[in-house]
Amino acid sequence: MTYKRVLLKLSGEQLAGSDGSGGINPEFVGWLAKEIKKVTAAGIQVVIVVGGGNFLRGATFAGHGIDRATADYMGMLATVMNGLALKDMLEHSGQPTRLQTNVHMNQVAEQFIRLRAIRHLEKGRVVVVAGGLGKPYLTTDTASASVALELGCDVILKATKVDGIYDKDPNKFPDAVKLNAVSFQESVENDSIMVMDKAALGLAMEQNMPVIVFRLGEDDNILKAAQGEAIGTKVS
Repeated sequence: MTYKRVLLKLSGEQLAGSDGSGGINPEFVGWLAKEIKKVTAAGIQVVIVVGGGNFLRGATFAGHGIDRATADYMGMLATVMNGLALKDMLEHSGQPTRLQTNVHMNQVAEQFIRLRAIRHLEKGRVVVVAGGLGKPYLTTDTASASVALELGCDVILKATKVDGIYDKDPNKFPDAVKLNAVSFQESVENDSIMVMDKAALGLAMEQNMPVIVFRLGEDDNILKAAQGEAIGTKVS
């Protein structure tokens, strides 16, 4: 089953260099833009919500005189930098793209407006949403669930470094078993499943929005997930 409209959730760390130095790796983002273009070429509409952890993560940056709310706003600005890079790389690859943000930054991005975003999607443009939800104490995971519901997406594609959900940490336990499907209830109640934060999963569960967790860094994986192929783990 090919989905009509998908939300791709990217973490900021995935845009960073593989050497762990942070920032943005132009080579990787260029590859990512070509992978996303494959999805739109298949007639699937794409919304992207991007994090900012490659520059700053509000929850861990707060303290030592910086309020949590201030740190979270700084993290929102980091997501806008990532959104600008994604937008330009996608445009450079020939994919029309619009960057919208939930933080007022009219010189660099459109304000997020639901009907305008839907119109962009209907015209074949990718819509990158930055700035989280524009409020502190809410993660970009929660933003991805909210935006997916608001824009009528069929599924959330959660891009990760692993190929799905395991019964325990595969980096620590060689006998970890991959799960092809997990219920929302189990994903919320089981603390060892750390797909998304619990608020995001709770919202997705409440509104019956499926989530597919898959490995990002392989050719055609985004397209396979968007076309409903058996890849990663489905939470539903």
